[in-house]
Amino acid sequence: MRDSLFPLSYTCDLCGIETFDGNLCPNCHKTITFNDKLTCPVCGRRVNSAGVCAECKHLLPQYKKAVSPIVYKDGGAALITKFKRGGAYLCEYFSSLIADKLVGFPKIDCIVYVPMTEKALRKRGYNQTALLAEKLSEKIKTPVVKDGVIKIKETSEQIGLSMKERKENLKSCFRVSQPSLIKGKSVLVVDDVMTTGATLNEICSKLKKAQARAVYAATVASVEFKSPLSANHFSSDGTDGKSTQKVLPLPTELSTPKSNE
Repeated sequence: MRDSLFPLSYTCDLCGIETFDGNLCPNCHKTITFNDKLTCPVCGRRVNSAGVCAECKHLLPQYKKAVSPIVYKDGGAALITKFKRGGAYLCEYFSSLIADKLVGFPKIDCIVYVPMTEKALRKRGYNQTALLAEKLSEKIKTPVVKDGVIKIKETSEQIGLSMKERKENLKSCFRVSQPSLIKGKSVLVVDDVMTTGATLNEICSKLKKAQARAVYAATVASVEFKSPLSANHFSSDGTDGKSTQKVLPLPTELSTPKSNE
């Protein structure tokens, strides 16, 4: 466990060659796509044209705004995998990237992280999002509500599931354990990666029910938005693609977003 938290030398986190400075060698750094160009001002994913992405226009997420410094592909995806499989020390690097993204962000009162069940925690040995939240807390001087959200039941693997299946898989599996520390607060939810956003939406929904004043999200990586998704992707009931969830108008500050370039 010690070696996973503290790397023994300055070596590239992807290929292993000595770097002497930084986490990545020049060649592997080129395999990482950073979210430093156009991003959706709501979900924070990389987009091909300025403005709110089609998915967020169709159905706003449960959070007000999300950010992620890395696009989840190629070297970025490999780094996330390493983070989950023994590379816990990457929380230092990743938290620095997120902290940079939060410059100029709305005021945050506290941080919560995506939880694991006790069984899953024992198997992995650590919760990478908890480590990420603690390091981020140090950098942005904002407290973490430890175990603010807990996972109360095991879920099957999310990979390969449709949006409907993911929502069903996550149903009733999270609970806000300390609502008194959430009520009236502006809360940042931290996770390692956002793909469909189902996990973040479920947790943010619980925080809003606990009367959080505002809920935001930050992940290390997120998938790139490339084209409008199918109607079935947006469907709340997974039947005919017609969402039964109310589609809200975009907040004023997001209706005419500026380019991030």
